[in-house]
Amino acid sequence: QVQLVESGGGLVQAGGSLRLSCVVSGRTFSSYAMGWFRQAPGKEREFVAAINRSGGGTYYADSVKGRFYISRDNAKNTVYLQMNSLKPEDTAVYYCAGSSVSSARTMAGSPYPQDVDAWGQGTQVTVSS
Repeated sequence: QVQLVESGGGLVQAGGSLRLSCVVSGRTFSSYAMGWFRQAPGKEREFVAAINRSGGGTYYADSVKGRFYISRDNAKNTVYLQMNSLKPEDTAVYYCAGSSVSSARTMAGSPYPQDVDAWGQGTQVTVSS
């Protein structure tokens, strides 16, 4: 059974940076397309970024393009989300998700992607103005 554990969230001032990590255990990490999603209080979950199995293809929500960068280290079973130029509207709980069936492109197409094997527990990111 695959498990995902996020870390790296916290409180940061607007304009600052954070790097989130998601460690995957239980299955072969390189067989998973990975994605990051977020949910702010009172709002629907939204897609943030996704990366394909080799790391050669990435997808981003328009709201984070040019500020956030997703990457993966298959040797460390970890996917990262580097978040720069943070804004108060980036405040949310951030979740990572992995799929052994869907492509990263498919994961990027919905805030509730099908065929997700597992979700992490979430990590809080708070951006103060």
